[in-house]
Amino acid sequence: MNGRPAPEPVELSEHEIASQSLTKPTAANALLHIERALTGTGDWANAHAHIQQTTAGPIDSAQHAGLYYGAPAIAFVLHAASTGNPRYQAAARTLDKHVARLAQRRLATAAERMRGRAPAAFAEFDLFRGLTGLGVLLLLRAPGSDLLGAVLNYLTWLTKPRRVDGVEVPGWWVDHDPDPLMPTPGGHVNLGLAHGAAGPLALLSLAALRGCKVPGQTGAIETLGGWFDRWRQDSADGTWWPQWLTREDLRIGHTAQPGPGRPSWCYGTAGIARAQQLAALATDDPVRRGIAEKAMAECLTDQHLQNITEAGLCHGMAGVYQTAYRASLDAANPAIGHRLPVLAAALTQHAAIGQDDTEGLLTGAAGVGLALETAQHNTPPRSGWDACLLIA
Repeated sequence: MNGRPAPEPVELSEHEIASQSLTKPTAANALLHIERALTGTGDWANAHAHIQQTTAGPIDSAQHAGLYYGAPAIAFVLHAASTGNPRYQAAARTLDKHVARLAQRRLATAAERMRGRAPAAFAEFDLFRGLTGLGVLLLLRAPGSDLLGAVLNYLTWLTKPRRVDGVEVPGWWVDHDPDPLMPTPGGHVNLGLAHGAAGPLALLSLAALRGCKVPGQTGAIETLGGWFDRWRQDSADGTWWPQWLTREDLRIGHTAQPGPGRPSWCYGTAGIARAQQLAALATDDPVRRGIAEKAMAECLTDQHLQNITEAGLCHGMAGVYQTAYRASLDAANPAIGHRLPVLAAALTQHAAIGQDDTEGLLTGAAGVGLALETAQHNTPPRSGWDACLLIA
């Protein structure tokens, strides 16, 4: 492995940028072949070749790096590899230092933003680019550290409400759109696991379950849980939550979303329900656990699965399967586990159509292959790759 964290600033080629992004095939395929080496469906020579491709160039540790790009993404890949092969442990430890410095800088920037009472942005706190994602890596690599504690403190503070033009909004309110094609004039509050409230909720809960706690953390989990209680929609179609809420939604106290969307990992009921199940386990709340597991089971019915038209992890069947599988391991409700064979069959069917190999973990063939490994072996991932989805 020749890759070293690059000094700042540094100009990287398009190839170097793509090779260290989990959203592109090089790093995503490395994760897939690591998992296959660990399960015995592949070998370490092949996995090592893919890891070398991922780490061949300068590794970006600049301010914009996050769990899915740059030094943190490569650190995650090497952590996955080191679970079954000690040859990667030294390189992973080297990257830990750069990730720590990055997290410290990002925390300082967030603190300055909070002092100025400016709104947050996805890039500050979300799973892909923000401090929630860095917290995932720190929970794996430095679970007892003061730095992880600082990230948990930040997320705890992020739950505190603020006011925007006379309307009370949560601390993770952003003043930008969720998507350029889906404008939300005046900003929005996101509920999903990828960019919204379910992400911090899942991280705070997973940390608590592993004994990593800071003052106010339990209260923050309960605040986030109360937010999901407030906006839970109980209908003939089952329990669901809006993908996001506009300022007008908050003002009138009702979502404009007419019904449940696709039950995806990123924005849908599957991801949100898993986050709430984790919260219930962290706070020993049987009522919340029952609601979350009921919602998960309901979104796995054929009626809702027909809205899943892709195979990938983010929006597709691979993400639904992997999230439901993880939920089933912790569930008191057996209905989730009973649906896994149907989900596995649907995943296999979707995967047979083919995926774009130019895409990466979230929407490409590598992510589908990783979920298929889980379905084939019916065991949790040996590499722990799905930690980057915040479901385990």
